[in-house]
Formats: sequence, C-alpha cells, structure tokens
Amino acid sequence: MRDNRIRTTALAATALLAALSLTACSGDDGKAGAAAPAAGTTSGRPQVTGTGTGTGTGTGTDDKPAGNAARPTARPASVASQDSTSNTGSNAGSGKDGSATGGSNTGRPATATCIGENTEVTLTKVSRPINHLLLTMTNTGSRACNAYHAPKLRFDDAQAVFPILGDSRPQAVVTLAPGRSAYAAILLTGDVETNDQYKGSHLTVHFSAKDPSGSTGTVPDELTLPADTYWDDKGFVTYWQSDMADALTY
Repeated sequence: MRDNRIRTTALAATALLAALSLTACSGDDGKAGAAAPAAGTTSGRPQVTGTGTGTGTGTGTDDKPAGNAARPTARPASVASQDSTSNTGSNAGSGKDGSATGGSNTGRPATATCIGENTEVTLTKVSRPINHLLLTMTNTGSRACNAYHAPKLRFDDAQAVFPILGDSRPQAVVTLAPGRSAYAAILLTGDVETNDQYKGSHLTVHFSAKDPSGSTGTVPDELTLPADTYWDDKGFVTYWQSDMADALTY
C-alpha cells in the first residue's frame, strides 16, 4: 500500500516536471516567434524609406532636405516673358550687313540729292518771256531726290558762276519722286542795250548740295545751247521750282 503511494507520488512528480519542461519550451518558442516578425519588419520597410535615402544621396553636398532638392527650378512666368521679348527684339534688329531689317530702314536716307547720275537735264528755248531758256531736270532714279537751291551754271569758258536770283527761292526744297521734274528759268541778258554780250555754244550745269556753299562733287552735265544764243553777266538763273509756270514768271 505504501509502495503504491510512493509510486503514485513519483509519477505525479514526473508528470509535473514534464509539464514544467513543456511550459519552458513553449515560452522559448514564443520568444523566438516574436523575434521573427521584428526581423521581418526591419528588412521589409516600405520603399519610401529606401527612396528617401537615394534622393538624399543624389542632391550633392548640401544639407537641404531631399524634398527641397527635388523641387523644380522653373523661373517665374514674368521672367520668361521678358527673355522672350528681349530675344525677339534683338533678332529683329539685326541683319547680315549689320543694318536693321525691320520696317523701311535699309541703311540709307529715304531721299537722295538730285545729281547728274540720277537725273536727266534738258535745255529748251521758250518764246515767252523773251530772251529766256528753260532748264528741266527729271528724276530718273529709283527713289526720290531733293533739288537743292539753284543750278550753278557756266557758259562756255566763263570763270564765274552765272548769277542766281535770290528772290526766286521757294518756300521749301523741291523733292522729286521718280519720273517727276523741276524747272529753272534762265534770263540770258539783263541789259539788251549794251554791247557786252557773248555768243554761247555750250552750258555746264553743276548741281547744288544741301549746303549752298558746298558742292556735290559729281560730274556736271554739259548741254548744247540753241543756235544764236547770246548772254551777259547781267542775266540770272532761278532756283529750282516744282512748276514750270512759276519758274517762267521771273
């Protein structure tokens, strides 16, 4: 009987130890199971963390946050607009020869000076008023020209320029469009009762510059006088007029 109790007690003790052993093993397994998810969390972080690290490395040596480094650097619209306007103006204002290409600016004045190279001058004898010749200058060029002041005339081999009638000065310079003409009248003799007259054969026509005291420096026109033309130094030539009748009133 006593042996049965001892045996029963021993079995109970053995069972208790076995239970305790199982509990201990179960606790260790639980710790190990808990640790595994932690390790999984460390290696399986969302990709945002990895992206942040990569962006920070690519920003260079500054300490700005990755978000600022990746921010676009576009300029304000007003600055871009100013640059566009500036570039357009610069391109429009330049050409191959350095002159402006916009509008009508071609690097030369809108009008030229009327000279022998861009005009044709003719000489005719008129019946009224008597003792007069008429000079006609026609613009044969491709742009307008200014008929400045009066023609400077020399008969034959005369040393002095033929007198110019100051009272015939027009209110404005006569400008000739291509194909248009200007006129100047020549009074051959101022005193028909004197014998100081010269028979002429040809007339040299010099063109005036804008400065009346200067010269255009161009080749003058040489014209043949009508037969039996006599002149003296009492005569005159008028300023260039835009109308033939105005020239012949003097």
